[in-house]
Amino acid sequence: MSTPNPRKQLRPTDVKRLNRNWRRATTGRMALILESVTSPFNVGSIFRSAAAFGVDTVWLAGNATPPSNPKVQKTALGTDRLVEWHEPVPVADAVKAAKEEGFRVVAVELTADAVPLHAADLTGDVCLLVGSEDHGCSPASLEAADAVVYIPQVGRVGSFNVSVATAIVIAESRRQEWASMEDS
Repeated sequence: MSTPNPRKQLRPTDVKRLNRNWRRATTGRMALILESVTSPFNVGSIFRSAAAFGVDTVWLAGNATPPSNPKVQKTALGTDRLVEWHEPVPVADAVKAAKEEGFRVVAVELTADAVPLHAADLTGDVCLLVGSEDHGCSPASLEAADAVVYIPQVGRVGSFNVSVATAIVIAESRRQEWASMEDS
């Protein structure tokens, strides 16, 4: 007698049920500030990751490309309608808005005081701030942030694409929340 293959892909209804269970177990609010992220494909990819991980709000800052741009839609595939977002404002205004909403603002950047991602506390209501493709976070945004984290890298490449870095940090924040649930 053979046993069913446990590695059989889930059916769409089973995937929906699994995602619903994770959504119910996720209580921490998460937001993003995209500071001068101009590549439509990066913005679209960030919105897809944001929608997949339950990001509540995205503040666009500086000259960030809004998701209403047709080129963003090629990557976002409509996920921007699942995440509240705000038209671009100066980064100081975006950080202020996030803090007024009760978020702790954590920049993702290499600075002298940055904490490695795995050692950072990303639990609770957190707003992740990511900077432009070329220059990263501005000095003004770093000054306004409550903390700074970086992603340790051991390969021969010095940086991640901004959309990949954002997805990594969002995933780590959710992982920390879910791991703390297991501990309690």
